[in-house]
Amino acid sequence: MTTLMIQGTTSDAGKSTVVAGLCRVLKRRGISVAPFKPQNMALNSAVTSDGGEIGRSTALQAQAAGVVPHSDMNPVLLKPESDRGAQVILRGQVHGHMDALDYHAFKRTAKESVMAAWQALESRFDVIIAEGAGSPAEINLRKGDIANMGFAEAADCPVLLVGDIDRGGVFAQLVGTLALLSDSEQARTKGFIINRFRGDIALLEPGLEWLEVHTGKPVLGTLPYLQGLLLDAEDSIGRVHAEKANHTLKVIVPALPRISNHTDFDPLRLHPQVSLTFVGPDQPIPPADVMILPGSKSTTSDLAWLTRQGWKEAIARHLRYGGKVLGICGGFQMLGEWVDDPDGLEGAPGKVAGLGLLQMSTRMVAGKQLRNVSGVMVGQEAAVSGYEIHNGVSNGNALNRPLFDLGSHVDGAISIDGQVMGTYLHGLFDHPETCQALLTTLGLESAAPVDYRAHREQALERLADTLEAHLDIESILAMIRAH
Repeated sequence: MTTLMIQGTTSDAGKSTVVAGLCRVLKRRGISVAPFKPQNMALNSAVTSDGGEIGRSTALQAQAAGVVPHSDMNPVLLKPESDRGAQVILRGQVHGHMDALDYHAFKRTAKESVMAAWQALESRFDVIIAEGAGSPAEINLRKGDIANMGFAEAADCPVLLVGDIDRGGVFAQLVGTLALLSDSEQARTKGFIINRFRGDIALLEPGLEWLEVHTGKPVLGTLPYLQGLLLDAEDSIGRVHAEKANHTLKVIVPALPRISNHTDFDPLRLHPQVSLTFVGPDQPIPPADVMILPGSKSTTSDLAWLTRQGWKEAIARHLRYGGKVLGICGGFQMLGEWVDDPDGLEGAPGKVAGLGLLQMSTRMVAGKQLRNVSGVMVGQEAAVSGYEIHNGVSNGNALNRPLFDLGSHVDGAISIDGQVMGTYLHGLFDHPETCQALLTTLGLESAAPVDYRAHREQALERLADTLEAHLDIESILAMIRAH
């Protein structure tokens, strides 16, 4: 067996979900399978077993495949720091910072990392399910492409094209994308998958028949819209999936311009006793029980954005009325007195005043901290696990009251009055015991334990069941074997 690539007509067409589902379907059949994303642009990331960093959605796909996430699975990760520049991560480690034009010129070198990582995975697994990025029909980005057909051509693998019918115009999406590909790229596109369909399939069938006749390529399945499916997003903040009538804890989170790892909050969105709202730019800041400042890829610029948006005054008012504040990673750094980035590791160099809620300061230094950790919550002995992804080093008296004991070191801080707390750890709410203890500390009485890891497994099983029922899996397997 070999590699199959899933590409999409647009961003968020459902590529990541289809790859995760196929990985779980193949795992069920006893096939050794791994996900692969040649190039990803995302601020949601995970720490791998080899001490690297990959996109969060790829780590989820590894879970679907039943394997440990490895940096080879996402050899190029771009973490935007501005509208024109990004941190470039090659095979899990920071390579440098580039603007769009510089990176475009760098792609020939990046391709070497992509192909080396893919070959390393092929030596360890029977099947690779690769995922494209955006659309293969972006004319301005086709030269030197490594994310879509550039990789597929180099790896000589078949491609399936996913279109999102929920957006409307799915036939134009699929036919238009195919028309903009070269002859060889059209030939390796072996079929279509229609995603997020609602309604009576009988009304769609005439269109599917026309599509197959017009293109000469089969529609390998029509996947239904899966209400309530909550899985780690690649980057964008997804819609709230359900209203909860009986929530008792109101949580708000500022949707920072460079918010990172907002998947930290997925367990809270799922929790039956929590109502969580992301507050976007220029939106009124509603009253809440808890304010959580999330991670950020550009802490100093996002801190300035918070101030312009009125969050500093809103947080001060919130604390006067007895509310609580939690900062995670970049949000933790913002709670201190200063954030200093003298070398411009996360954007423009400079020193910015923090919110002054914890007696500490942070300095950005080269050498990103990347590690999975576990320990206990200080004072409660609740088990905790999570992961660190940050450049900053924090110092100050506030750290003498840590939030977590991780064995080799302590982490975070909590104010004397218990209203303000922060941590460098991502993924905290995934662990049921930690989630329950943190929510209790944040003011939720009789907090229910919610096991988000078990939820992920259930969601992946539901996804795989859906693919088994609505995709021609045997034809897809035959396609992989034949290549």
